[in-house]
Amino acid sequence: MIALACGVAGGSIFFRLGLPLPWMMGAMVATTVAAVAGAPVALPHRLRTVMIVVLGVMLGSAFTPDVIERAGPWAVSLGLLVPFIVLATGASLIYHRRIAGYEPVTAYFASAPGGLTDMTIMGGALGGDERTIALTHSARIFLVVMLIPTAFRLFGGFDGAQRANPFVPLDAIDAAVLAACGVAGYLAANALRVPAGALVGPAVASAALHLPGVTDSALPGWSVAVAQIVVGTAIGCRFAGVAVRTVGRVLALALGSLMILVIIAGLITAFANALTGLDPRILVLAYAPGGMAEMALVALALGLDPALVTTHHVARIFLVVLLIPLAFRLARPRDRSP
Repeated sequence: MIALACGVAGGSIFFRLGLPLPWMMGAMVATTVAAVAGAPVALPHRLRTVMIVVLGVMLGSAFTPDVIERAGPWAVSLGLLVPFIVLATGASLIYHRRIAGYEPVTAYFASAPGGLTDMTIMGGALGGDERTIALTHSARIFLVVMLIPTAFRLFGGFDGAQRANPFVPLDAIDAAVLAACGVAGYLAANALRVPAGALVGPAVASAALHLPGVTDSALPGWSVAVAQIVVGTAIGCRFAGVAVRTVGRVLALALGSLMILVIIAGLITAFANALTGLDPRILVLAYAPGGMAEMALVALALGLDPALVTTHHVARIFLVVLLIPLAFRLARPRDRSP
């Protein structure tokens, strides 16, 4: 409860100050400060899972029938995810080996542009330092959440505090339909061991009903703020028990790595825009090297085509989870040569 109280307080302060994406950024900053100060902050796993399921249902509702009409160029931008992942991982690997000084396995799995949980587990199982991998990914997500909304506010004129949809009342049938999407999607994804299943499963189930127009019901706008608080608090809790000096060093190293990823994402964005004509602001979010849930919330808050952004991040996570371990196994025999 301490963590959640910090998240609500931080979000409220940021909201009153008129800062971009206030509920998530405020919750994240406040909880991180409390964590490095030694406060016993922890977020119940079930609470975060429930909120991620709710977020998945919200994102699925963005797949309205008109998505089919404008989804043509998505194939091109989705195809560019493969070169993005290859370039981003390769450049980050060089950085983490030569600048950060990580040992090879830790550097490799810390360099993947996504998949915090999967990369931490796989990296640890293959001999890497789980703590370093997890902290590196957490620091990258922290910085992306801080920097991207701020950049949109400064250079794009977006105000995340004003982009959430207004309150839309739900009747009992609508609520039951959305709840069924969340439960069924989560259970199916969990049974199939889908990466990020708590988000992907409900999103797919919700989209399956919204895309053909079976329902147009959506969760009320205030639920976006609640999701931001919980997700932001969860990011901050990842730094619990970590010394201030360690957090500072990890954030500094992550900033250097993030700059490399931003340059690569910017080049891919420019190329995708030239090929497809898609709004570069939306493409920036689609290729942003942040967490899937976090970037989806940014898209929702800024009103920048959550369907496109979500689709790209789901594809990115699947590709990362598939390609990163595969490439490691293919390259590993060479490392064992005398």
